[in-house]
Amino acid sequence: MSYEYDEAVLDAFLEQQEKLFPEAVAESREEAEEFLKDSMAVVVDSLTEVCDYLDEAGMDISEMEQEDIAEAEEVFAVGDGRYLIVDA
Repeated sequence: MSYEYDEAVLDAFLEQQEKLFPEAVAESREEAEEFLKDSMAVVVDSLTEVCDYLDEAGMDISEMEQEDIAEAEEVFAVGDGRYLIVDA
């Protein structure tokens, strides 16, 4: 788990942010990084780590399939196996 946001993470957030928010909250990498820092968004290395994180955060994921968890509105696939989790 990391609070570091590289270009791939920032680009993934910029491309997918409207699945979580009704309108864009950031329009540049700099704005995206600031928003992610403020919201304490987390980068994890696998879908298993997404499940662990959400479980520890108190979300009941016991009956959810991993594919459903990957499609959750607060989970953003980075595209390289990592995932960004944004608690809005």
